[in-house]
Amino acid sequence: MLVRPHLDPTRLAELGIELLPEAPSTNALVTGRARAGAPEWLVVATEHQTAGRGRLDRVWETPDRAALTFSTLLRPTPPVGDWPWLPLLAGLAVVGALRDHRVPAALKWPNDVMLPGPDGEAKTAGILVERIDTPTGSAAVLGIGLNVHQSAEELPVATATSVRLATGRDLDRTALLESLLAQLRQWYAAWSADGGAGLRAAYVEACVTLGRDVRVALPGGRELTGRATDVDAGGRLVVGGTAVAAGDVVHVRPVG
Repeated sequence: MLVRPHLDPTRLAELGIELLPEAPSTNALVTGRARAGAPEWLVVATEHQTAGRGRLDRVWETPDRAALTFSTLLRPTPPVGDWPWLPLLAGLAVVGALRDHRVPAALKWPNDVMLPGPDGEAKTAGILVERIDTPTGSAAVLGIGLNVHQSAEELPVATATSVRLATGRDLDRTALLESLLAQLRQWYAAWSADGGAGLRAAYVEACVTLGRDVRVALPGGRELTGRATDVDAGGRLVVGGTAVAAGDVVHVRPVG
């Protein structure tokens, strides 16, 4: 029988996190609050998300008390041209939080959080950053869904995993969320200070895509194949001498 404790509402309230028992989409809720003038670092979490959205408009639904599902509001000061770093630094924050809890996480570019498994690496988190217009200027809504307690039957695709499946351990989701937000604040501050130079080395260290031969499927049916050699100052993946922007990529897969 699966044991799934609730998130601790008292500890989350002390951190200023609003916790909902159920919500269609935390990104949609935070977007509405942002347009009503909510401050930066508003955080809304839910135990059960029923109609969330991932990248490319994929549905992201989480079983009750099985995941960390939350969104936060950011009002970045760097120019919009530097914002492609936001989803990358979010992925780095998730990896850092998992490593804080002795979970051997890594990144597949741009922000797929991967855990080792018997059939190779599998994805355990979804990250979506949406730029929105508000009365006080542009803002970013960052949504994160991290699989913690899911069984294999509850995962949306065969290439996904959860912390429980990958490690056999049951983490305290409240403590994990605390770590994740601390990591997110750390890397967000580094990015705000220098536009990505301060976090690039940490990202490169965590990125398992580098050094591999990959096939990148681009919009319009085009493909790029080659060795992934670097992540440049703009957060773009360098493949065979060509820099690929995160917003243009559909899939990055090992060749063969």
